[in-house]
Amino acid sequence: MRKSFDGLSGIVQNEIRRDPLSTAVFIFWNRRRNQVKLLHWEGDGFALYHKRLEKGTFELPKVDEGQPVLSIEADQLLLLLKGISLRHIRKRKRYQHAGKFVHNPSV
Repeated sequence: MRKSFDGLSGIVQNEIRRDPLSTAVFIFWNRRRNQVKLLHWEGDGFALYHKRLEKGTFELPKVDEGQPVLSIEADQLLLLLKGISLRHIRKRKRYQHAGKFVHNPSV
């Protein structure tokens, strides 16, 4: 948990092989699972969120052994940060459009 903006963006680029300047939020947990850091590029600079729990631990989503990277939805991240167990959450069916969203900044 000693790394900051440059160290974490280096891990994203060199170890995870992702672009730290993308729209993704990169999540880093410590071994004891009582601290988390979120790294996000906001277009003009990096934002870093660091949370340390005084009691308890964060529940981590299940990860396959050989998989170094896991993608989660924004609502799942918020639940994890609030201490809500994902194992007991059931999502109700919702409509999802099959098309892809394309952002056109020139409009």
